[in-house]
Amino acid sequence: MYKTTKSPRKVLLVAHAVAVGALAAYSHLFSPKKFTQHQLFAMLVLKEFMRCDYRKVAALLEDCPELREAIGLETVPHFTTIQKASKRLLCLKPAKRLLRSTLELARKKNS
Repeated sequence: MYKTTKSPRKVLLVAHAVAVGALAAYSHLFSPKKFTQHQLFAMLVLKEFMRCDYRKVAALLEDCPELREAIGLETVPHFTTIQKASKRLLCLKPAKRLLRSTLELARKKNS
């Protein structure tokens, strides 16, 4: 049986770990490399967990340095960066990889 957490930090850490197992760090060879796809995915999961919009999750990360440190963020992205990442990361192919990685992580924890 799973234990449900109420900790945004724990949710952020698990989401980051799942993304590391499923995604490349950057979407393109010449991307600006300000934020990794792992960090952006973790922010999207935090957004859903906290049931907030893109602006609010950006403000939350700005106000909580512990959350930024948990996933290695030096600066908080503009809310439109998070919004654009959602369109790219939650399309069919990356979403399937993330789901598969999440299931593998869950199976390891149950073993």
